[in-house]
Amino acid sequence: MVKRSRPRPLPAEYNLLLTATLCLLALGAVMVFSASSTTRVLQDGGLSDSAFYLKRTLLFGAVGLLIMHLVARHGLKFVRELTPVILGGSIFLLLAVLAVGVEVNGATRWLGGGFLQVQPSELAKVALILYAADLLARKPKRVRSIEGMMPLLLVIAASALLIMLQPDMGTTMTVVFAVGATLVAAGARPADLGKIGLVIGGLALVMAVIEPYRMARLTAFLNPGADATGAGFQAAQAKIALGSGGLFGEGIGNGVQKAFYLPEAHTDMISAVIGEELGLVGILGVVGLFAMFGYAGLKTAQKAKDAYGKILVAGLTSLVLVQAIINLFAVMGMAPLTGVPLPFVSYGNSSLMAMLFAVGLILNVARGGTAKAARGSTPTRAGKLRVVEGGRAPARERSRSSGARKAKGSGGGGGNRGARRTRHGGRRRASG
Repeated sequence: MVKRSRPRPLPAEYNLLLTATLCLLALGAVMVFSASSTTRVLQDGGLSDSAFYLKRTLLFGAVGLLIMHLVARHGLKFVRELTPVILGGSIFLLLAVLAVGVEVNGATRWLGGGFLQVQPSELAKVALILYAADLLARKPKRVRSIEGMMPLLLVIAASALLIMLQPDMGTTMTVVFAVGATLVAAGARPADLGKIGLVIGGLALVMAVIEPYRMARLTAFLNPGADATGAGFQAAQAKIALGSGGLFGEGIGNGVQKAFYLPEAHTDMISAVIGEELGLVGILGVVGLFAMFGYAGLKTAQKAKDAYGKILVAGLTSLVLVQAIINLFAVMGMAPLTGVPLPFVSYGNSSLMAMLFAVGLILNVARGGTAKAARGSTPTRAGKLRVVEGGRAPARERSRSSGARKAKGSGGGGGNRGARRTRHGGRRRASG
């Protein structure tokens, strides 16, 4: 009777990542319904479907979970091979948005209409991390100088410019910080990162000054009471919502700010709804779940079996954490409002599916997955053994090389000693 081998247990990081993601998704579904149902009813005198946004969240969440599951099991190598296609497609969609995009609230960020609307900048965020991880893993020496990083920096700059033209400074900031964390994981020098940061900071300041609405947001952040009914209205209402929640909140569905005062309550400002209805305990719970996600993600990057997995997981984990920090800080008045959604929690179909796709890649690495590059192999001194991406040579070549070493070390040496003995013996017999 043949005994079946037991499957290897999944590492703790895998379980922590999955648990944090599913808990955030569940909380998001509940809070999206709570934040949007009242507004939907008030819009058309009770004729609108109060569960409209909840149904869409559940539908696209189910599709995203399916994608996450497939990528977590089999998708890492496939995704790495398709990275140029994914990056090229995302840049094409960013260009298409500027040409035929749908304008909402003064911003052109979406393609399509009705049931199917796509926000290309969400795909671009993940695509840029994929490209950075692939390039820096194949050519690790590039990260040692600004000149070496220039191809990556140019691609990032072009994508950031297209996103800024929508305009969407919040997503641009998310991309810049996430790519910066990716460079740190790849081993970039602090001096080089400081120089790049100074240039980006100067450009950001210029863009904030030349755009009146960005300058108004910055002024409202620095002095919230100066224009509480204008540029500072949303920030002021978010603070009122957080303060009204107290320690344990008003209870799910009992918040008032979402119905009459808080704009975009189910998207960018959902953290304020959580604070009002679940209180400080709810906010701390959200922070704790993201802390769990961050710990497990960075631990997975540390344990990754190859350079690509390490850089990719560090970049994607940073992408999720940076976006969460920007959203929470803005709602709590610790940063200017940027319109960045809270990952897994805010309503946003493109954001939700992009984040779940990223989680699938992290889970694949957590369970031991690797994705060696199909190109970039380098010959050894002997010109026979190939090492790709820090991996070992193929089994057939290893066996040949080890056989050659054995023949040289044992059979070859024994043959030479036998020949010497024969020559000596011949001379002794001849002299005798």
